Amino acid sequence: MMHYTKMHGIGNDYLFVFGEVPQNAAELSRKYSDRKNGIGSDGMIYINYSDIADFSMRIFNADGSEAKMCGNGIRCVARFVREKGYTDKDELTVETLSGVKRLRMDGEYVTVDMGKAEISDDVMLDLGFECTPVSVGNPHAVIFTDDVALILLRDIGPKIECNKAFPGRVNAEFVQVMGERELRMRVWERGSGETQACGTGACASAAASVKKGFCRAGEPITVHLDGGDLEITVKDDLTCLMKGPAEFVCDGEIL
Repeated sequence: MMHYTKMHGIGNDYLFVFGEVPQNAAELSRKYSDRKNGIGSDGMIYINYSDIADFSMRIFNADGSEAKMCGNGIRCVARFVREKGYTDKDELTVETLSGVKRLRMDGEYVTVDMGKAEISDDVMLDLGFECTPVSVGNPHAVIFTDDVALILLRDIGPKIECNKAFPGRVNAEFVQVMGERELRMRVWERGSGETQACGTGACASAAASVKKGFCRAGEPITVHLDGGDLEITVKDDLTCLMKGPAEFVCDGEIL
């Protein structure tokens, strides 16, 4: 019997399990993330105690691949451990495969110090898009466009994810600059496909926008995603602070 809690951060939903990661975690994620034949989610996240932080998290995408970091998922982890009684702290550290992250809770909202974004020189893809590669613990290809609504994401997303320019595959973000403190973003996530939101993608997009001079460092940037809004503050050194909600959906048991 496996107990799970389904949660989401602005529509980016996962099945959360407290305990050791099973050997067949990839298989379980493919099975239970299936929205027609399973429970339905963008993946599964396992939470446990950590020797180097308050808690640890392991993330498995809907296709079974393991992710190093998930911005929306880690906010849910913070609210999960707080409201399920695993801690009474409002400030936490969480060990991830991309390092230890610091979080601060304020009711349903969680602020995460995502660390410094690493921005590389622009790359012209053979698909006709120029992208800005950004790492926020995981890889992103940020593409600026005049109107994200016109992007046929389900067609172009897989081609960017598996493009030869990114041997380990990549998350793809299409970004529309709406002002110095406002962006509109759509995302194709590596291993999960088109999703309602991506926290690391929002950070990557905001950091690229600051680097290119579209937005200002040190000021909150509202990133509008299909599932809702995130507030991203990019410091002068490209450290990204992400603030957004984490919501419960249901609890259940898997036989």
